[in-house]
Amino acid sequence: MSDFPETLLNGYNDFKSGRFDRERQRYQVLADQGQTPETMVIACCDSRAAPETIFDSTPGEMFVVRNVANLVPPYEPDGTYHATSAALEFAVQSLKVKHIVVLGHGRCGGIQAALNVDAGPLSPGDFIGKWMGLLSPAAAAVSSSELPSAEKQTELERRSVRYSLENLRTFPCVKILEDKNRLTLHAAWFDIADGDLWVMDPDTGDFAPVSQ
Repeated sequence: MSDFPETLLNGYNDFKSGRFDRERQRYQVLADQGQTPETMVIACCDSRAAPETIFDSTPGEMFVVRNVANLVPPYEPDGTYHATSAALEFAVQSLKVKHIVVLGHGRCGGIQAALNVDAGPLSPGDFIGKWMGLLSPAAAAVSSSELPSAEKQTELERRSVRYSLENLRTFPCVKILEDKNRLTLHAAWFDIADGDLWVMDPDTGDFAPVSQ
């Protein structure tokens, strides 16, 4: 284990002697009875925007899937590999979550890549470029707008969250349960710089900061 990152080992030791020790009984219940989270969070894999940290959640409280730019692709049962769709299917059909939250954040590198269309691929596979291609129409609209460049990033970050909500509803299991009021969809945006959380009004699509 000599090449395993020391910072991770130190963090694990702190966790094991700290939080795990304090919540040992809860972990045992989760191990014996399984997880029953009521909320699924679809978040970005950015290291600065971990939903478990932002929402100060306890073990077993949230089912989290993270990908570049917190995107939900449209429903495409085409036989290929769909990690986010698989996690969504499991959360809704097996865990029977009651809420799905799409969590965007400020200064997102994936969104920056979508706006910077002149940048070349990071590798021959261009995986990020293809993934962010899901936002191409929205990115083109924002890029050609008269918004200041600094505001274009935030605008597309929030549009991407709305886009993911729209795509969630293309999944039959989500749409059916939402129509029956057994599943509620939410959207939020986290500002890394000041720690503010903005929540979207489902009727208007506008984001407003959460008051403390």
